Amino acid sequence: MPSALLVVDEAKAAQRQAYFGDLHVHTDYSFDAFAFGTVATPYDAYRYAKGEAIKHPGGFDVQLRQPLDFYAVTDHAMFLGAVKAAADTSTEFSKFDYVSGLHDLNAPENQTVEGVAKRRQAFSTFLPDTLANIASGDVPLELMNGIAQAAWADTIKAANAFYEPGRFTTFVAYEYTSSTNDRGNLHRNVVFANADRLPVMPFSRFHSQNPEGLWRWMDGLRGQGIDAIAIPHNSNGSNGHMFALSDWAGEPLDAVYADLRLRNEPLIEITQVKGTSETHPMLSGTDEWADFEIMPYRIATLLYSEPKGSYAREALRHGLEQAERGERNPFQFGFVGASDTHTAAISDDESNFFSKIGLLDSTSTLRGSTPIAEDDEDRFRMGNSNNLKEVDGRTYLSGAAETWGAAGVAGVWAEDNTREAIFAAFRRKETFATSGPRIKARLFASSDFGGSDPGDALQSAYQSGVAMGSEYDVAARGEPYFLAWATSDALSAKLQRLQIVKAWVDADGSHEKVFDVACSDDQSVDPNSYRCGDNRARVDLSDCSIDQTLGASELKTIWRDPEFNATERALYYVRVLENPTCRWSTWDAVRAGVAPREDLKKTIQERAWTSPIWVMPEAR
Repeated sequence: MPSALLVVDEAKAAQRQAYFGDLHVHTDYSFDAFAFGTVATPYDAYRYAKGEAIKHPGGFDVQLRQPLDFYAVTDHAMFLGAVKAAADTSTEFSKFDYVSGLHDLNAPENQTVEGVAKRRQAFSTFLPDTLANIASGDVPLELMNGIAQAAWADTIKAANAFYEPGRFTTFVAYEYTSSTNDRGNLHRNVVFANADRLPVMPFSRFHSQNPEGLWRWMDGLRGQGIDAIAIPHNSNGSNGHMFALSDWAGEPLDAVYADLRLRNEPLIEITQVKGTSETHPMLSGTDEWADFEIMPYRIATLLYSEPKGSYAREALRHGLEQAERGERNPFQFGFVGASDTHTAAISDDESNFFSKIGLLDSTSTLRGSTPIAEDDEDRFRMGNSNNLKEVDGRTYLSGAAETWGAAGVAGVWAEDNTREAIFAAFRRKETFATSGPRIKARLFASSDFGGSDPGDALQSAYQSGVAMGSEYDVAARGEPYFLAWATSDALSAKLQRLQIVKAWVDADGSHEKVFDVACSDDQSVDPNSYRCGDNRARVDLSDCSIDQTLGASELKTIWRDPEFNATERALYYVRVLENPTCRWSTWDAVRAGVAPREDLKKTIQERAWTSPIWVMPEAR
């Protein structure tokens, strides 16, 4: 990457503000979103992000509780615009017999729950049939390329039409949708720095199933002055492949691979609707908060996804191990959150959750959070008794949807709300992720913040230290102190605790530990357990009300690691937790006047994560 992107102008850096956005949004140009009933366009998506109401496929209006600062439409490059073209009987593509089942798919008479079975069937056969017809020559490849290029051009046009530098930023982007042969998820969102010059056609799985092919294509574009980053998502559903310790050919990861990946993937999506990928209870047994919105399946299946190799914290630890062996660390990434909405509209509010796949999860019954009426069981069975589950004598639809969560949000610290400033923040990894609320969080490391008051230290943090996403050299700077800081979302619950997650490597391998470093409500950190006391925050499950007199609007501290060892390679990141609130499934049940489903979590603790700081050790 250009080295100029890493230069810190301290005067400008001190003026950085937090901006919130979503870099993972599907519209009617995505083959699956259109099949799910979505007719919202990229233009509708940007209107929604700016605060306007748009129509959900289920027929109701959706609107953000507060607008976003940036947004990127990321429709699938694979079959971009194809299902929409097949459904439109005026197009040349619609004339092929095998797509006749898609004709007028989104006509009003098909916008019903009863249309779900038809949609599932159409969606499941379209992909293999189209591939077979292209391979046989019955469907000209030029025709499919033309559909994709037209959709891509319109996507670019929409992004440029809604870009308002200083007020609202749009990015030209798309999703590279690949997987391993065992259905391990390898999806990435590719986000371009600007729209001055762009490829005529996005790189897709049709060009290469191997993400290394995507990275090499991006390197080629960068050589032409076209910068972009790829952001992998849903590593939790990768069945161990996203952070595997071997490359596509099965060879151990080397410096060439690491540099290729780091150049093109400085960030990962740590949380979204289809679960959170920070860590897993099987991987972090001493972390009481590891079991947060775990989605246990491979994407678009009910096949178990292997946790090892699928979660961010373990990958960060493996990266430290590689660096300790004198090898290049391929997993030195920062964090963002996103939605992965397939309705053009991010669903980031637990109390007003409409999930992600249009008609297929547009009601609480379809989401599995409220029971099916007895006389409706046949209608909801959809020919497959395996998707019905008995819980306490009531019948529910069951599948992946009940394991999903309200969407994540990406946060950046940038000088202003422009493509240049926000993309530069992506590159330097001065980013954070939230599970939905607009929590602001940041982390700095320095040997001397100029005093013990964290408020004063924040003003000089860039001058005296390094920000999240950076490396800290102990030999050059001395023992680090950490400035950790977070503020709550005024429209959400208050903060309960501020934590620093540490990973390090020694002669016995890599390790991890969670430290509470600041507590709300005059609670103190126990010096033995490193945990805050109970602030007594509870949720009334009868109506989901909470006590907003408990918790903190702001938590900040300057912290010294009590177990610091200058000869050990380590990393640190902030995780901040809100007071408990109702999970979306409980909100659904309360509104329906039924008891929450017993086998689902009733409450959650919304949270935010900063990108790590990597501490380089002294020479031994």
